[in-house]
Amino acid sequence: MYMDRSDYMDSKNQTSIGDFTLIGLTDLVEIQCIVYGIFLLFYCLTLLGNISIMITTIRDSNLHTPMYFFLWNLSFIDIGFSSVSVPKMLTDFFATRKLISFGGCMSQICFFHFFGTAEVLLLAVMSYDRFVAIGNPLRYILIMNSKVCLSLALSCWISGFFHSLLHTVMTAKLPYCQANLVNHFFCDVKPVLKLACTDTSFILQLLTRVAGSVSTITFAFTFLSYFFIIKFVIQIRTKKGRRNAFSTCSAHLTVVFMLYGTAIFTYMRPLTQQSLDHDRVVAVLFTVVTPALNPLIYTLRNKEMRVALKRIYKNVFYL
Repeated sequence: MYMDRSDYMDSKNQTSIGDFTLIGLTDLVEIQCIVYGIFLLFYCLTLLGNISIMITTIRDSNLHTPMYFFLWNLSFIDIGFSSVSVPKMLTDFFATRKLISFGGCMSQICFFHFFGTAEVLLLAVMSYDRFVAIGNPLRYILIMNSKVCLSLALSCWISGFFHSLLHTVMTAKLPYCQANLVNHFFCDVKPVLKLACTDTSFILQLLTRVAGSVSTITFAFTFLSYFFIIKFVIQIRTKKGRRNAFSTCSAHLTVVFMLYGTAIFTYMRPLTQQSLDHDRVVAVLFTVVTPALNPLIYTLRNKEMRVALKRIYKNVFYL
């Protein structure tokens, strides 16, 4: 699974670094074509599925509701989140040297944390939306009006921007004078900090506390929202009513556990060589697998979305 590092050790003791070398995901020639094909398929599914959701929510007037407004934002984020790392990883599969410029590396860090933080916050907002819809259905449209929805979505994007800017600026200002081999298939803060020739303990603590706090607090908020949602659902007298209420939440809850679990696992552990190796495997889940599965989860578990997709595709076929 791992590339021989001895080929890159000649680059040690540099006073400055113009580019980095990514270690990649695998260097085993016999499985490269298979892994490449699988990841290419997942990336195509990510683009096709999320773009389909975005087009459907815009074109179908029945989906012009707060829930689908947030789902549109989630689909856009998933496309950006996956596109930060996957295209570069695919092009590097058969490259002899997996080079990335210093600016490109910092850009990956910036956009990766920008989209990642925005998605975590957006999932918390979506849980609040479901809480209002189920707990106070008669005043749902009044509470979750267009101004409130836009403000909540913008707060997710803006918070994600400043969170990513903090880590990117602090990482970019460090002196890099050791070997420029990044133990990952894309640039993330932890493996890049490993290459700095100065004390990075403060930045690591900041990353752990800030990223960990964002993940933990938003997860706790989501859990609390669903605690009250369950209380409301239990009070529904009819079995059909309870089933319909749970069906609107099951897709979101599935995505929450997939994303929060991997985020907390990655950014709340100490930096060690073994943890970096584990992070590469876990990163495949939230950069390749999750963005591709999200559209399937939301369409297969959502009757309104399935009906809207069929309606649009029938109209296209008819034309």
